[in-house]
Amino acid sequence: MFSTNQVKIIHASVDHVWNRIHDFHRLDWAPTVIERIDKIGHVAGNAPGARRRLNGSLYENLLAIDEVKHLVKYSVDDGKFPITKQDISNYVGTIKLNETKEGTTEMVWSTSWDSKNENAVEYYQDIYVALMGELDKSFHFISNIEAKRGSVISMNSHVDLFNH
Repeated sequence: MFSTNQVKIIHASVDHVWNRIHDFHRLDWAPTVIERIDKIGHVAGNAPGARRRLNGSLYENLLAIDEVKHLVKYSVDDGKFPITKQDISNYVGTIKLNETKEGTTEMVWSTSWDSKNENAVEYYQDIYVALMGELDKSFHFISNIEAKRGSVISMNSHVDLFNH
């Protein structure tokens, strides 16, 4: 089993961040990372079962959403190397927003999956760090000084060698 865990302070309130990310069909806040998003099916972007294709090749499914706890849980079902359905399985990603005492948002983005390919760890971690940076940058009008301090505060990967 592989996993990544990224934590970043987003320089906006939890409600502002949630309003920007809770629609699974919307990633316009990350234009340098996600160039294209295609809605698949008829399920609304804030309902379990919503599906999307990112950048023409990454297929994701919304598993759960909690508007009160500010939590999104999704799966990655297919993509291109190193994340094809032949390369990974049981992929689950979770985004959790927590309010800080300063009034900003701690964003925790955790993922886990099974794979025989270790290349996916760096691939996923790089994408999530970039997405979190884009999200924070989308709030820069709040305070340019605070936004400059908003680097990723924690990042780690775990490889469980017992399952290989």
